[in-house]
Amino acid sequence: MTITHRAAVLGNPVEHSRSPIMHNAGYAALGLNDWEYTRITTDAEDVARIVGEADESYAGFSVTMPGKFAALEVADSLSERAELIGAANTLVRTGAGWHADNTDCVGVLGALGELFDGATVAAAVLLGSGGTARPALWALAKIGVSEVTVVNRSDRSEALADLVDAVGLEVTFSTYDTDLQALTRQADVVVSTVPSAALDGREQALGHAPVLDVIYDPWPTPLTTQAAANGYSTVGGHVMLAHQAYPQFEAFTGHSAPRPQMWDALVNSLR
Repeated sequence: MTITHRAAVLGNPVEHSRSPIMHNAGYAALGLNDWEYTRITTDAEDVARIVGEADESYAGFSVTMPGKFAALEVADSLSERAELIGAANTLVRTGAGWHADNTDCVGVLGALGELFDGATVAAAVLLGSGGTARPALWALAKIGVSEVTVVNRSDRSEALADLVDAVGLEVTFSTYDTDLQALTRQADVVVSTVPSAALDGREQALGHAPVLDVIYDPWPTPLTTQAAANGYSTVGGHVMLAHQAYPQFEAFTGHSAPRPQMWDALVNSLR
């Protein structure tokens, strides 16, 4: 079968990306034999060129770091959530050019949904304030969280102010020098958006609430292991990854994502 439809993940590095595994499993499940999903290593400054030179076979791109901010600049139109979050992880070809969206926030929302299954969540601790923190704040607001404490090495309150105001959160900022155990004991959830090494030695203090850790390889993380030992439920970044991939698949192909097959392919790749 000749490949006539393509999608790809853009970023650097992308060798480890599980996106091709999930998307290609979805194509196989639906019999989309003329579809192919690949990896393209690119830095932020090359995103515009690669997207601009893409032939008509390319229906869309998944965009990982460091290209998520450049993806907004490439786009001819933006979804409301991509504009609000200030970054895009999805570019979809339309009749009017390239449309940018952010499904990272859908990924966080899906992971939180599996963690709580509709339970009331009012207060959260968010570790880190980088690229994943923004969709995390969006998702926390969506599930009804009203108070968030952002723990970060430096003060990023100004950079996050517009998003915080737009989603209606009450956010306070703290550092890792605070009493982390007291902080997390008062929280309904801890969302970590930082590498495991950044929390080295602090896991015991932080593991006093349900945890979403965006890291998935290796899994489980030291933070989720500690939280589970304390009797709390945990969910990893692989769940977030799957939930952000489903709407991408649907935007690229126009077909409903075959979630069980995509999920199984992801989990099998992590074993």
